[in-house]
Amino acid sequence: MSSVAIRHVEPYTDEWLKQPACYARLVVEQLGTEVSDWWEGPCDPRAVTVRLADGTALVWDEESGWRLGRYVGGGSGRHTELSGVRYLGGGLLPRPERVPAALTDAREGVGSSTAWRPCYRSHRNCRDGFDVALDFYTRLVDA
Repeated sequence: MSSVAIRHVEPYTDEWLKQPACYARLVVEQLGTEVSDWWEGPCDPRAVTVRLADGTALVWDEESGWRLGRYVGGGSGRHTELSGVRYLGGGLLPRPERVPAALTDAREGVGSSTAWRPCYRSHRNCRDGFDVALDFYTRLVDA
């Protein structure tokens, strides 16, 4: 009988803080030349910003997933401000290869994209297992 080890990452450690960047790196690879820059955002909730060549940006956070909007301001370690926000849909952690199609839908205002903010979880629930899902992407990047 085989066993599967589940590894939880201790909250607020360097490893835990870097987990979203590993996931975002895979999304950035999928978006290719559409990306002009990207950076990690602040904590509570953990976030990542992906600036796009057309003046918009995608922001991911660990509570509501990906959202698209016109980039207004922000920077590394700071919250990004967007206008005209539309959430991509597809859940909190859509597979990286699904994000480009979700982005297209959000730009067109179709599919599962919405102007209403979903709340899949609270960043305060540090031990709810979400780190296990993010760790999967960390292992892909480190492989």
